[in-house]
Formats: sequence, structure tokens, C-alpha cells
Amino acid sequence: MRSVLLEAPDREQGHGGTPLPDVLGGVDREGIHAGEALTAPPDHGGATVHDDRHEFAESRLTTRHGEFRAIAFREYEGGPEHLALVHGDPTDVEAPLVRMHSECLTGDVFGARRCECGAQLSIAIEAVVNAGRGVIVYLRGHEGRGIGLIAKIRTHVLQDEDGLDTIDSALALGLPVDVRDFGAAAVVLRHLGIDRVRLLSNSPAKVEALTGHGIVVAELVPVLEPADEHNVRYLTAKRDRLGHVLPQVDTADGAPRSHTATGY
Repeated sequence: MRSVLLEAPDREQGHGGTPLPDVLGGVDREGIHAGEALTAPPDHGGATVHDDRHEFAESRLTTRHGEFRAIAFREYEGGPEHLALVHGDPTDVEAPLVRMHSECLTGDVFGARRCECGAQLSIAIEAVVNAGRGVIVYLRGHEGRGIGLIAKIRTHVLQDEDGLDTIDSALALGLPVDVRDFGAAAVVLRHLGIDRVRLLSNSPAKVEALTGHGIVVAELVPVLEPADEHNVRYLTAKRDRLGHVLPQVDTADGAPRSHTATGY
């Protein structure tokens, strides 16, 4: 099978559609059909990247952090496209380090200091590279814990102008606090032959979610970002109201403090 580049307009945003029909509608002349098994590049062993349930595509990716296998995947037709970065051979150990990272455009891309998302992503990638193996699963469609980018920005206004925290600002708009689904992470982990992990996260809820999808969490490994004047309210709400394992925050004297995981 020869490599083919397919380009199609992305109608996913705002029209209720998906780019997939555009692609599939024009591939007959290239000899590729919906539901047909595609293969990865030869140096990746020709692994199947499409089956009857899920869609995968894989390539090499060199980053400032190191070398990865980049696996783009879709859990179901019309669903969001996610990305798994695989470093080394995570099946070499019984429970490799895994980070399930929820998409956060403002934090991950633009370095917003309101949250610790971007910093957590960097910390998790470095932890995986330092361990020599592991997986970062970047889950799209999780913006604002699933409420979307526009709604998240609206909560920011309430946080800035009315002093509401990340939870109350969502509730004030009639929105749920968290509607994320982590089933896609379980899909790609099983695709990689991983059924037991050390989870890079501060959230016990993520342990329950992944366990519910059949992946054993052998250890919860905190990803701690120091509190400062920009994120202290956000971190406090996550710790006190969502049960996250986070740095200790003390604002009694107006000076936020953070401690290591062992000092918490």
C-alpha cells in the first residue's frame, strides 16, 4: 500500500458535521475505502491503524523533549481526534507512566497562568522522558472540563468580576462542573497493549474513570505545580471542592505557599 495525503475542509466546528465524510468521499480513486485496514510506515512494523470501531494513524514525532511515536486516533466516527505521544516501549514495564491530559487551549498553547494545565503537561512529558518510557494521552473535546471554549471564557468573566471560583462560575451559568469522558484514553492504551498504569495526575476521579474503563491504576503520581497569585484560587477550589491532591495553599497572610507532595 502506498502513502496517500488526504486533505479535506474541517467542518467540525459550528456545523455539527465532521471532516471524515469529506475525506471518505474522495478516496475511491486512491484505492482506500471506509473500514479498510490501513498500515503504518514500514519502520513501525505495519501495525493496523484502523479497525471496525476505532481509527488510528501513526508517525514519528521529534520534539524539544525527545522522540515519540505520535498516534492520532478517534474513538468513534464523528468524535474528536485525540493524540497519544508514546516514548520508548511502555510495555517493557508492568505499569508505565501515563498522563491523561485534558485539552486546555489557553493553558497548553498560550501559557495562561490562571490554571496549571500547561505546566502540568510539561512536567508530565519530562517525567515520561526521564523514565525512558510512557504515554501522554492528549484528549480533545475536554476544554473547560468538557463545557467548551466559549463557555470557559464566560466563566473567566465571572471569576474576574464577581470573584467566583472555577466551580461556582460554571454553575452560575447553568453548566455542569465536569462532563469529561476518559474512555478514549482506555481505547488507545489497549491499542498499545497497556492494561496497568502509573497515572500522572492529581485527581482521584481520573483513577475511578480509567478503572471504570478496564485499566488498572497501580499508583497515582502527583503532578504538582507551585501555587502563585495567579492560580491560587483555582488550585484551592480543585483541592477543597474536587478532592485533588495539590500543593498546600495558605492565603491567611495574603502570601500563597506551596509544598512538595511529601509535605502536603
